[in-house]
Amino acid sequence: MTSQDNMSEEHLPEATGHHGGAVAVHDDPFADPGLPPHEHRRTDIDERAARRAERQVASWFVLSMIATIGFIASYVAIKPSNGNGTTGVIFIFPIGHVSALNFALGTTLGVSLFAIGAGAVHWARTLMSDEEHIAERHPIESTPEVRAQVFSDFRTGAAESGFGRRKLIRNTMIGAMALVPLSAIILFRDLGPLPGNKLEVTDWSAGKLLMNMNTNTPLKPSDIEVGSLTFAMPPGLDPDNPTADPDFQEVIATSALMLVRMQPSDIKDAKSASWGYDGVLAFSKICTHVGCPISLYEQQTHHVLCPCHQSTFDLSDGGRVIFGPAGHPLPQLRISVNADGYFEALGDFNVPVGPGFWERSA
Repeated sequence: MTSQDNMSEEHLPEATGHHGGAVAVHDDPFADPGLPPHEHRRTDIDERAARRAERQVASWFVLSMIATIGFIASYVAIKPSNGNGTTGVIFIFPIGHVSALNFALGTTLGVSLFAIGAGAVHWARTLMSDEEHIAERHPIESTPEVRAQVFSDFRTGAAESGFGRRKLIRNTMIGAMALVPLSAIILFRDLGPLPGNKLEVTDWSAGKLLMNMNTNTPLKPSDIEVGSLTFAMPPGLDPDNPTADPDFQEVIATSALMLVRMQPSDIKDAKSASWGYDGVLAFSKICTHVGCPISLYEQQTHHVLCPCHQSTFDLSDGGRVIFGPAGHPLPQLRISVNADGYFEALGDFNVPVGPGFWERSA
């Protein structure tokens, strides 16, 4: 054995660093160095600086409130662009030509949301406690002591945040958070105007002639034979060119009419018979289930069938439902014959046309 083999560990030279200095040997080379000493912020030791930070946070929240109000004002005051670039369009460099309404809504809503976030971040960085605490790993199931500690820490954090003590921040933040949802609520305007009584009325009124839907000419009793079904509509519509009238589809969807003629002795409902003329009865063509147009007529039974879900109505018994999912009888229109011998309406339908809706109980 060489002398080098016989050298004991205590005679080994010290390990040196790159600069020749001795390197200390530790038992654990990955020892936790711990947290650095906590350094107090200026707002922690200077109440004037804390109040200044409080005003800055409140300013962000106030800015959010102003931007939200600007969003609502823009939505109400600025008219949308007409699509051809002649109105409602502004030039924004370097974006180019944009809708003034969209630009105003996007800008104000963006500022509103950003200001709330900026205020919250500034509040946390300047006024809330920034001390770091080491939490050792523990089992997933918390012990009663840990749960008690969590609640205690929460109360401590709430107290240190100054939420209850700094009323200016609290009130302005609540104001900003309360106003932001108005931005979404005001957008409900785009769902369209309130329906009012549109669901309860149609284009029929007293004195309006019943026009044949196929020929667009006034109907008279001799045009309708016993056992036949004829479709009618209010005057002033052009079924051959429905696009020329922007309201054609809306009117025909509620005012479409079917006329049936039967022997007066076959009519079971006396009130229904009195609303017709010489066995001619006028009913809505719109099914009371989901609004499909009815067109299938059984001559022998006087039943009409909806092709969508097979709801069946008895026209000889006031349009009563005898089968299917429909929940209401077909509305009937009171008709008569004017001095010129043509059918005319004596008013509107007796009940709202089509499916039931939230304000209709029967």
